[in-house]
Amino acid sequence: MRGNPQRWGLIAGLLAAVFFGLSAPLISVISREGSPLMIAALLYAGAAIALLMVRGVLGHQQEESPVQRRDFPPLLGLTILGGMVGPICLVQGLTLVSAGSASLLLNLEAVFTLLIAVLIGREHLSRKGLIATVLILTGAVLLTEGSLNGATVLGTVLIAGACLAWGIDNNLSQRLSLRDPLQIALLKAIGASVPMLILALAAGQTLPAWPALLALLSIGAVGYGLSIWLDLLALRHLGAARESVVFSTAPFVGLLFSVLVLREAFTGGMAMASALMVLGITVLLKEDHGHWHRHEPLRHAHRHRHDPAGGDPHHQHDHSGDELPADMPQGPCWHAHEHLHQPIAHEHAHVSDIHHRHGHRHGL
Repeated sequence: MRGNPQRWGLIAGLLAAVFFGLSAPLISVISREGSPLMIAALLYAGAAIALLMVRGVLGHQQEESPVQRRDFPPLLGLTILGGMVGPICLVQGLTLVSAGSASLLLNLEAVFTLLIAVLIGREHLSRKGLIATVLILTGAVLLTEGSLNGATVLGTVLIAGACLAWGIDNNLSQRLSLRDPLQIALLKAIGASVPMLILALAAGQTLPAWPALLALLSIGAVGYGLSIWLDLLALRHLGAARESVVFSTAPFVGLLFSVLVLREAFTGGMAMASALMVLGITVLLKEDHGHWHRHEPLRHAHRHRHDPAGGDPHHQHDHSGDELPADMPQGPCWHAHEHLHQPIAHEHAHVSDIHHRHGHRHGL
């Protein structure tokens, strides 16, 4: 993505949230058309189909760094947790709670992602980031308050378990965000859908009727396939902590759909929560965290901008003959290869991405 990477990350995150937010109430309408295992398998089968189509349109992107052997352990973890455990728990929970309640409970994903990112992943939230977090999570509390009367304890626990699985998934995905996001999303979708489909068929479960089958594939294509791909782009540019704040708008989207399409009641608390969430995103959009910091030497491979004029201080390095394609233009362009970041100390706006995991003095 060209231009301001944080702005593009925010846009990608919001689109991912919209697509995923719409999926929960839609799944709830057809959640009884099959077993949770079969439905989860079909959702990710639809995701794989959509991502294969996107890859066919975009082709092989040489400017992206492909998945490497050392990436397989975290990739396996996010496939099992985010691609299998999370969807199965969600689908089972949707059979026990209403669409609106389920959408509201999905706010827990942002909480789990944020806590893991800050407490375990050592990410940093600036003052504006913290204010945005408080505003959006306060909206989440208002949305949830008094709305879970019809939910069973088991349904609540199942959806909370799905959110925990996705919170871990988000943090694992952020660690892989320098790799080709389309490849990661595709491997996750195929790696989740094929085993679940085999297990479901081996257990004697049958495919749902054609209308429900096509609906599940379509929901998976947009709400999981495109959403996962866009969310990986957001994780790359925003870090897991900020991505969780942006993605916490997904339950709001699901609630809005439930009110407008499924005709559920819209209360004053919902209106106030909506205003807080919009304000939180606005604050996050205006965030400009920058200070003097030092980069230690770091060797890795990822997509970066080659500028012969020296526009990017992070990527001033020499290239071997096979690292620059023969048709590379003379001016700035994007490509990917393994390279060494030289130690550098400077000041600029940044987020807690993979290049900026450093300590902060009080007030920064």
